[in-house]
Amino acid sequence: MARSLPHFHGQIVTDDSESLHVSTDVLIVGGGPAATWAAVAAAESGASVTLVDKGYVGASGVAATAGVGHWLVPPVPERRDEEISRRERSGGFITDRVWTEAVLDEAWERTALIPEWGYKPSAKPRSPGSLFGARPGERSFSGAAPDYLRFLRGKVKKSGVHVLDHSPALELLVDSNGTVSGATGYQRQVKRPWRVDAGAVILATGGTTWKSHSLGGDVNTGEGHLMAVEVGAHLSSMEFSNFYGMVPFGTSMDKNGFFVSASYWDHRGEPIRYHDLHQSRAELLGASLRGTITAQFTQFDKEIWPALRAAMPNFFMVTDKLGIDPFNERFPMDWVQEGTVRGTGGIHILDYEASTGVSGLYAAGDIAARDRIVGAATGAGGPNLSWAIATGTWAGRAAAGFSAHRGLPTRFDVEPSGTLGVRGRGVNNVDDVVRSIQSEMLPIDKAVFRSNDGLADSAARLDRLWESASSAPIVEYSGMEAIAQRESAGMLAMGRWAVRTAMARTETRGMHTRTDFPDTDSSQAHRLLSGGLDDIWVEPDTELPRVGITLATQGSAS
Repeated sequence: MARSLPHFHGQIVTDDSESLHVSTDVLIVGGGPAATWAAVAAAESGASVTLVDKGYVGASGVAATAGVGHWLVPPVPERRDEEISRRERSGGFITDRVWTEAVLDEAWERTALIPEWGYKPSAKPRSPGSLFGARPGERSFSGAAPDYLRFLRGKVKKSGVHVLDHSPALELLVDSNGTVSGATGYQRQVKRPWRVDAGAVILATGGTTWKSHSLGGDVNTGEGHLMAVEVGAHLSSMEFSNFYGMVPFGTSMDKNGFFVSASYWDHRGEPIRYHDLHQSRAELLGASLRGTITAQFTQFDKEIWPALRAAMPNFFMVTDKLGIDPFNERFPMDWVQEGTVRGTGGIHILDYEASTGVSGLYAAGDIAARDRIVGAATGAGGPNLSWAIATGTWAGRAAAGFSAHRGLPTRFDVEPSGTLGVRGRGVNNVDDVVRSIQSEMLPIDKAVFRSNDGLADSAARLDRLWESASSAPIVEYSGMEAIAQRESAGMLAMGRWAVRTAMARTETRGMHTRTDFPDTDSSQAHRLLSGGLDDIWVEPDTELPRVGITLATQGSAS
């Protein structure tokens, strides 16, 4: 029986012990910063909005385990040029100034609204400076992620958004014209399937870590990317999907703000020199293959140690438990693959509406490629958060407008679009397949130090897994089994796209290191697009990077 919820002006068509069916203008899949900003923007535009998340909105995923430090640069030409030029250099000159300006503008305007909305952090804010790059006299927004995300969840609810926690999506719905028209999924806690018919869909499911045990990252398994490609979306910069986070040895605490300018020693106690740990960590990663390396946060003055502890209390909770004083002593460290969460690859969006090129489908946050703002380097926390705000806002507004023009789809004109892991083909043993994927995507000697022979071997192994699953007997997957199948299918698909794109970039640039092509090739200063399911394709992006001419010339000459 149809019913209504307070403040939600969509429709609950069915809500019983067997199933949930909702009709809404905009469906958002995900629950982190990009998803919540998209929900607020869509609601501001007058749309009815439903948001579904694999976890608890505002408390799951990588953002929930970190500090909040947005990349905020005032609209002052000199400051913008300084910041953008720095990202161009570290990003290998495949960034885009026009896109970066647009992201910085949107983040600057939207974060100014947060105090007006009533945000009150529980901890006293730090003075601008050291860790997140703000300067005296400039506006900054930083603090503890739990405060920020809890506030965004409240803002979403107050905006009338219908929130479904612990409700992972499994596949998109499309109408006879190929327009995305909603999604289906499963509610884990109440053990029932759900279906949402929507005039437009925004994917904001984050990046992919291949379940490396990156802190908060094991929910990021790539099925959002798979859903997008199943309906015709393309990917960008998937070769830059191999960023490794630093952790105190034996832990998963990969919050890296303190590590990027620390001091390091190899297993013999010799100092390790490095260039730019945002751009590449090859110097340290190579040393780690020869033995355990140690680190120490020698870069910070004693006066700011309390502020650093307040900014990232969960990091120091771990070091305190281990009996480590990272400011005064060397400690052993290790690595965890952060994939496309800290890498830059993802869905290729086309414009400032965050459209994917597929009618009715938009993408926001880490699921979308951040290559236009950070290139071949990591986006880290600040740029990724500003990207989440900008693309979330763009997607929310555009999806609301598209849905208003289109109207709600007719239920009987809509079909599911899933391939591997739903309503048919899947893997025989999920755990074994996940381990096989991880054996190609996680080891440093494979994922960081790449060569054509090594990449071809990984591609062949991953292709065999895909072919085996695609040719398996048809089985009806449902419930928790369907979730596990789709997660493994997403990880497998992301691995295949990453490896094939890495094979196509025959040079070293940013985090992409080719041992057989150790130099940077100026003729490859372009981004790479990819896609396909059974047959994967890779080709140069026809949209060329717009970078500072002088800097680009200097970069090519070097």
